[in-house]
Amino acid sequence: MKRIILWFFGALALVLLAIQLVPYGRDHRNPPIVAEPPWNSPQTRELFVRACADCHSNQTRWPWYSHIAPVSWLVQRDVEEGRSKLNLSLWGSDKQELDDIPEVIREGSMPPRVYLLTHPEARLSLSEKEALIQGLVLSLGINALEENEEHD
Repeated sequence: MKRIILWFFGALALVLLAIQLVPYGRDHRNPPIVAEPPWNSPQTRELFVRACADCHSNQTRWPWYSHIAPVSWLVQRDVEEGRSKLNLSLWGSDKQELDDIPEVIREGSMPPRVYLLTHPEARLSLSEKEALIQGLVLSLGINALEENEEHD
């Protein structure tokens, strides 16, 4: 039995070493910042950077674990997906998905729970969430009338 356990952990270690050779998830160079939105206040920008920028800008902070497969694959996928939906470092360059921002922040689907586990600084209080939402509505030109009707 002890031999089987040793063999299993040896094989697992070999697999973990082998997957480090897969190149996906290792290119952690951030593209240049083309333009940012006209932030309504420094507080809005600070809250955005704290809770959203790692996935929704070209200012991603790549933690140590983002260099180790298979976690690196998940982090890379999340950043690519986030940037494809909303990238405020490319402000004005193409259509951004803005309309759902207040709703996803308010309901708690953004930032995702798994992100909050490893980035506790991204946890926002209710007042910080509301300040971020209102700041983004003003900074990004989100239709505030529609946003307020949904919230009421």
